[in-house]
Amino acid sequence: MSSFATFAVSVIRHDVIEDCVRDGYTREMLESRIADKFGHEVLSTVLAVTHRKVDDDGIELSSEERKEDYLARLADAGPRARWVCAADKVHNASTILSDLERTDYPETVWGRFNVGREGTIRWYRRVYDRLRELGFDAPIMRELDDVARALEAWGPGSDPADGRHVSPKSSLDHAAERIGHPPATY
Repeated sequence: MSSFATFAVSVIRHDVIEDCVRDGYTREMLESRIADKFGHEVLSTVLAVTHRKVDDDGIELSSEERKEDYLARLADAGPRARWVCAADKVHNASTILSDLERTDYPETVWGRFNVGREGTIRWYRRVYDRLRELGFDAPIMRELDDVARALEAWGPGSDPADGRHVSPKSSLDHAAERIGHPPATY
C-alpha cells in the first residue's frame, strides 16, 4: 500500500479502531480485525493517536489521565499519525460547529460532552498546541487552528450571524488559494 493510501485508510479507519479499543478489544483482536485486512502500518498509525483505556502496566486510566497520556504519546507518533490526529480533530470540531449552527439550543450540543463547553474547547486547543510544540507544521494545522478558534468564539448565546463565528476553510481551499485557484464550493 502506498504511503498516501496508508494515510487515507488510517484516517477512515480511525474511529472504528478507537471504538474497538473503547469496547475492550485486545491487541490480538485488533490484529485480526484491522491489521490482517488493512496492514500493520495502518493499525500502528491509528493506535499511536487513539486514547488508551489502560497504561502500559494495565492500570485503568481516568478520563483526564487518558487525555494526558494521549498528548504525551504524540511525541512518539510519526508524521502520518499526527496527520491522522489533526484530521480527526478537524472533523470532530467541524461537526460540533455544524451542530451548533443547526440548533436553537446549543446546550444540547455541549451536553454531549462530559467536560461541557469549556472542557471541550480546551481539549481542541490543547491538541493544537501540543502538535505545534512538537514541530508539526503541516498545512492541516491551519485548519485545526481555525476550528479551535471558531469553537472558542462560540460563546453562550452567540450567533454565527454576528460575525464571531468563523467557518474554517479546508486545507485544500488554502492550498488552492496559494496556487491561484478559487476555493472549492461544497
